Amino acid sequence: MRIKSGVTTRAHKKKFFKLAKGNYSAKRSRWRMVKQQVEQSLAESYIGRKDKKGNFRSLWIERINAACRENDTTYSRLMGGLKKAGVTLNRKMLSEMAIRDGSSFKKIVALAKGA
Repeated sequence: MRIKSGVTTRAHKKKFFKLAKGNYSAKRSRWRMVKQQVEQSLAESYIGRKDKKGNFRSLWIERINAACRENDTTYSRLMGGLKKAGVTLNRKMLSEMAIRDGSSFKKIVALAKGA
């Protein structure tokens, strides 16, 4: 007696069709197109998660640079000065300080200029 694979196949396809929900036209209803689209979408989403980290770093650097220029210096001079002074604040924290706490950011700029 042979065992047919209907239940397994249906479960496998159901998982793909669920992921393809919301796609345009046949990309949500035809098995071959669904399979291709879901595989491509998963690959793109993985890449997007990696890209997001770089995008945020760029945003933080822009914010820090804008705040630096208000305090008569540049981003590169600030970062060079902080490195010489031995300050290990990351860019995320520096940008948050520049936005929320201008007075402490001014102190950090002065510290970097002094170094």
